[in-house]
Amino acid sequence: MEKLTVTALRQNLFNVIDRVLATGEPVEIERHGKRVLLVPEQGGGKLARLRKRSLIVGDAASLPEEKVWEWDESANRD
Repeated sequence: MEKLTVTALRQNLFNVIDRVLATGEPVEIERHGKRVLLVPEQGGGKLARLRKRSLIVGDAASLPEEKVWEWDESANRD
């Protein structure tokens, strides 16, 4: 983990932020003997927040071979 002073951070603020976002590695900033960590947000984007749902009725592995005009409507009803 990289360690910087506030002065060094101030001189390279945008470069440090870009590096943290690109690598995901946190940067430790020290001021008056105390530490602050600059870390990227965890969790990803909107897709990562979606709830997983079970929407496929039947065998999901057979979907690539299925043809719409061959579906049996009565087999998909519960």
